[in-house]
Amino acid sequence: MTRDEDSDLPQPALSGEAPEEGASDDEEDFARMLEESIEPRSFKEGETVEGPIVAFGESVAFVDVGGKGEASIDMEELVDPDGEVNVQVGDIVQAVVVSTSGGLRLSHKLARGAATRQRLEDAFRSGLPVEGRVEKVIKGGFEIRFSGQRAFCPISQIDNCFTTDPSVHEGQVYTFRIIEFKEGGKNLVVSRRALLEEEERERAEEVRRTVVPGAVLSGRVASVRSFGAFVDLGGGVQGLLHVSEMGWSRIADPNAVVQPGDEITVKVLGVDDEKGRISLGLKQLQTDPWAAALDTYEIGQVLKGNVTRIAEFGAFVELEPGIEALAHVSTFPQTGRRDGWKAAVSPGTEVAVEILSFDPEKKRIGVAVMHDRSAKAEEQSDVREFTKRQDQVKRDGFGSLADTLRDAIRKRKE
Repeated sequence: MTRDEDSDLPQPALSGEAPEEGASDDEEDFARMLEESIEPRSFKEGETVEGPIVAFGESVAFVDVGGKGEASIDMEELVDPDGEVNVQVGDIVQAVVVSTSGGLRLSHKLARGAATRQRLEDAFRSGLPVEGRVEKVIKGGFEIRFSGQRAFCPISQIDNCFTTDPSVHEGQVYTFRIIEFKEGGKNLVVSRRALLEEEERERAEEVRRTVVPGAVLSGRVASVRSFGAFVDLGGGVQGLLHVSEMGWSRIADPNAVVQPGDEITVKVLGVDDEKGRISLGLKQLQTDPWAAALDTYEIGQVLKGNVTRIAEFGAFVELEPGIEALAHVSTFPQTGRRDGWKAAVSPGTEVAVEILSFDPEKKRIGVAVMHDRSAKAEEQSDVREFTKRQDQVKRDGFGSLADTLRDAIRKRKE
């Protein structure tokens, strides 16, 4: 291609020059990207940056964060507990800008061995976490040590819950945020609670993304009430496990199923973002007893069950865990007194019932409690048993029966 031919092609605008009139959108985008690539990026303290390690110095590693030059991060922050460097050239690191004067300095977090006064000031200005050791309990809080630096943590800031025994924190190494930096670093006030609350909020956001109807999650029982239990799903996000969703059978006391501190697996039944409510279920992860009811029950069958509760329209009888039948008030003998039928049954008693109706699709069973008919039912059972025996005798033949009678008469004469 000749130079004259080449001159006919659209040429990109140089940095600082406006694109020619009539230039296309692609040409304008190219000009903008070219200008942005030439202009060095600026940073501010506290900003989170990311980039690859490009080289190692004697005491620092150099990171390419897209600026005019490389940023540096102390090697002390890149070693594992055994003192070995755990990164290499090309690895991507994420850090916080702690200083922009005299070059860009970064930090993951200030470790105890790196807590010089200058670095503590950098951490205060950028909000960077700092590792410190709880030395001892003092009036109103705790004495914290960052290498050779002393700091004060109020007792209300050591945890995100009330501390009944402050001494349990002594000797522990925690991560703190510096909330006051006075007298050139001689007077430091720190908070662990601030970081814990931030972590909890981040965790809560992660948990909320997983809490959707149908999800199966693990959680810890936070508290148990008469109507159910509150389950902590993580990050302070709690859902209600209602007593009616704890099992297929009727549960009178939720404490009989779960206790505070229990680790359980639940299913999310519903989420109401407006009211901030999460409904959970436990029985949905168990086998539904009605699934086998079709092969178990039939009309006319006589069974035993336990009376669970009394209503105005009848009595509920549990035939097996999760299967309740209704003995309607119309099936009870008339006593002439209103609600007189209730005297014949009471919750917790075992009764014999006869199945009158059965609808497995609607999960309904109608029964009649056999009160004064229970003895009659036993008599009927005896009659049926006797009839079976007689039928067996007939099948064996009259000859064997006559022989039996003759033997009996002979024995009497002897």
